[in-house]
Amino acid sequence: MKLKQIVISIENSPNRLYNVIRAMSDAGINLRALNLVDTGAFGQLRLLLSDVAKARRILMEMSVPAFVNEVVATEIPDKPGSLANVMLPMMQSGIRIEFMYAYTGGTLAGQAVMIFRFSDNDKAIAVLQEKGIRILDANTFDIIE
Repeated sequence: MKLKQIVISIENSPNRLYNVIRAMSDAGINLRALNLVDTGAFGQLRLLLSDVAKARRILMEMSVPAFVNEVVATEIPDKPGSLANVMLPMMQSGIRIEFMYAYTGGTLAGQAVMIFRFSDNDKAIAVLQEKGIRILDANTFDIIE
């Protein structure tokens, strides 16, 4: 139920980001989701990619510092209040959201995908399942981990 996400500390320059994205493309690796956060001279790039191990190997060959962590993806209705409905049981269970990002166009029309890193991903998955919130796995994204 958890997905492997690659996190890259990347110099804030147009060439560096392009080089990473181009290398993934040249290797036939598809981007499933992407989040880039500016933190000054460096940014943090979070990627869900179609082939995690291959991407990690390419980044190592490029001497790009990266690590893999786990995230949880949910599919929720793309309408006002849906995110709050996911956040409330987390708050009530004492689970922090460390970061999240989203895109619309889930597996069904009218759905959005939220990608989370929780303070306790396993506990969060249990709470989400108890609330009937759909959790997406690697197969849903066609990701090879």
